[in-house]
Amino acid sequence: MKSELKTPINIGLYITKWLTISLLIGLIMGALSAFFLKSLDTVTQIRLDNPWLLFLLPVSGAIFAFLYRKYGGNAIRGNNLVIDQANGEQEAIPLRLIPLTLFGTITTHLFGGSVGREGTAVQMGGTVADAVGRLFRLDKIEREIVVISGISAGFSSVFGTPLAGTIFGLEVLMLGRLRSDGLFPSFFAAFFANIVTESFGVTHTHYGMGHIPDWSLMLFIKIIIAGICFGLVGWLFSRSIVFLKKVYANWFKDVVLRNFVGGAIVVATMFILQTQRYLGLSLPLLKDAFNGESHWFDFLGKLFFTVLSLGAGFQGGEVTPLFEIGATLGSSLAMIFHLSVPFLAGLGFIGVFSGATNTPIACFIMGIELFGSDAALFFFMICLISYMCSGNAGIYSAQKVEVEKGVLFLPIWTNWQNKKRK
Repeated sequence: MKSELKTPINIGLYITKWLTISLLIGLIMGALSAFFLKSLDTVTQIRLDNPWLLFLLPVSGAIFAFLYRKYGGNAIRGNNLVIDQANGEQEAIPLRLIPLTLFGTITTHLFGGSVGREGTAVQMGGTVADAVGRLFRLDKIEREIVVISGISAGFSSVFGTPLAGTIFGLEVLMLGRLRSDGLFPSFFAAFFANIVTESFGVTHTHYGMGHIPDWSLMLFIKIIIAGICFGLVGWLFSRSIVFLKKVYANWFKDVVLRNFVGGAIVVATMFILQTQRYLGLSLPLLKDAFNGESHWFDFLGKLFFTVLSLGAGFQGGEVTPLFEIGATLGSSLAMIFHLSVPFLAGLGFIGVFSGATNTPIACFIMGIELFGSDAALFFFMICLISYMCSGNAGIYSAQKVEVEKGVLFLPIWTNWQNKKRK
């Protein structure tokens, strides 16, 4: 009888405790995201009104590289530092990570670097959550859960997708396993953060997918091919950034010089190609993709400039560029496959993201939150295909691999590789 009475009391205390922690994370992270998003709108308009600011991109990169080197400490690891802590590492997440990544990303957008928003939000969310965890003196397992909740809060508030944000924080940590023990606090942290951000007047743009086609064998084949393309582009994106970072690190040992040269190359490339279309957030690319007004090469242009910017070490995220790469690629494929442009653009929007981040469930839910449930089967199908075709390594190097993709053929592949080495 005593144990029966103890269980509801424990559950009540658990709920109260984590609701309080989630609310605190949501309040702080929601306010930070609101400031961040409004700042991005402001600096983007300033850059468009003053094109000469592009010339300062190398200087801004060098300055923040210097600040990270002198004051950042382990903060220079960014997203990977946060993910490692959610996976059980005991390294401190310094509070200085918040101003460094926040203002580093804002200045990158001010001067035209092609980066996104999610990386900054995830880093801020993880840092806020870790500080709140220290305040409540959480143990090791609880610290992991609270950092996961911070990741969810950051993702949710910056994109306006609390359900996808919840699952993203649980899924991004490890390939092949979804961390379900943090579901309760992650959801409420994401929920509260999104409400707080929207209370500041922040709005999130939504795009329509138009008419959803009926199932047919030919449509099934086209979706399979499109999913493979989305997965391969996601793989190309993540591997290209890793490759370029290694090239820069080999050529320039000084990180300050590395960022300066990388910024100069971005500016020089912009002048050679005579276009600013792919600089900054490039949100008009999404509008053009869903309206069928994008160029067939837009996905390559955005991919190229984003790889140049992130590969050089500029602060910012990868997800918004992935949305644009996917949507413009989908729009181009729609012309070839004779499918509805906004329909395939929507699938590309979440498909490339799924492949590059190895988070198919979060991307599936995001599709429903952004575009509605009418195309839910298509969303799930495209996310799974892209996920399977993008390899085991994504944009986050700290993401662990619990179960490799294609494990059915892994022994055959391993034996073949061993024979090849001999």
